[in-house]
Amino acid sequence: MSLRTTIDEADFKALVAEIESQEGYKKPIGFGIARVDRGQLNPEKILQATFPFINWNENFGSAAIFIGALQESGVEVDFSSSEFVYDVKKKFVKNTMNAFTPYLNHAMGEAHKNVQVIKTLEWIAENEEFKKRYRIVFLFEDDKPLSPEAVYLKLYALSSGKAALRSLNLTGAFSVLENVAWSMGQPIELEWLRAHEVEMKLLGEYPIIESVDKFPRFLSHIIPADNTRVLDSSKVRMGAQLAAGTTIMPGASYVNFNAGTTGAVMVEGRISSSVVVGRGSDVGGGASILGVLSGTNGNPVSIGENTLLGANSVTGIPLGNACIVDAGIAILEGTKVGVSASELSKIIEANPKVKLKKAGKEEMVFFKGLELAGLHGIHFRQNSLNGMIVATRSKREIKLNSELH
Repeated sequence: MSLRTTIDEADFKALVAEIESQEGYKKPIGFGIARVDRGQLNPEKILQATFPFINWNENFGSAAIFIGALQESGVEVDFSSSEFVYDVKKKFVKNTMNAFTPYLNHAMGEAHKNVQVIKTLEWIAENEEFKKRYRIVFLFEDDKPLSPEAVYLKLYALSSGKAALRSLNLTGAFSVLENVAWSMGQPIELEWLRAHEVEMKLLGEYPIIESVDKFPRFLSHIIPADNTRVLDSSKVRMGAQLAAGTTIMPGASYVNFNAGTTGAVMVEGRISSSVVVGRGSDVGGGASILGVLSGTNGNPVSIGENTLLGANSVTGIPLGNACIVDAGIAILEGTKVGVSASELSKIIEANPKVKLKKAGKEEMVFFKGLELAGLHGIHFRQNSLNGMIVATRSKREIKLNSELH
């Protein structure tokens, strides 16, 4: 059977309502069609999934048409699972083209990207064989991903900014993805390389291997905002999120997956997984913000707005707005930080809702780093005479160079 050809937008909406009315139907939280790279030795292995466009809590009419097109092609869509993945075939493309008829001649703006995907697939189907190169993916629940395609759909949702950082379930993603050699953005099975190493090297055909990892590079899949700069593609992993105006310098900088920025940020240090850095902040050269697996007791770290992390500093606690961590020092959850009575009163004044133990007039009060986590306007520094880590009320306003962001 074929999905019927709709005659106008009203008929299209009626078809959507008809599909959605079936018993057990669920609207997906995310869906899209991807071109997949399969294993060179084992074609059943999915090494990478490239989505030209993803839908996240949007375009439910297109989702219904895709589901209806699969069903009319004889595919039973399983709504009971958290995800459903299936090969895209020519009959599916024909069905969706029928349903999208009223929109086929529209200008291809953002609202019609799903139509653009289908029209492109129709052109591909006319000119070459599909050969299991394309798969459609639906996520019905945000459970741990079961397939590489589902992992990639979530990574796209994060990197495109359609899903907030730390909002998606990525449990088990590493075990789902294959560890591969990346060459010019293409994944190669390590076993295939080993099997063909001798002849490729003797013939001078051994590929340039840029990395060996389960995750691809951010720029292999995402087109950043016009005023976002990434000076070394290896420094940002797929699944990172870079807000407009962010600059990633070369050298010691790095942004892991499920981490990133919420505004224009200068990054010359390391932003570990689960770390979120606020607008106007500066992560100095070689500075490290610890992730949930590296000393924060599983507590994700957020850095506020207009905060400066000095060169080679280490931060393992959340910081509020307008904070400074001096170069070369480490502020961890258990770090003992001294605060004088006069500076403590200023810090309390800047954070009126926070209860901190108070001091006498001449007394120095000591806090663990965790007790000062998330407070605004604190300057962490080291006394050069006795080595003590101290905190004072920050007197500087951190401003990025507007010409660079």
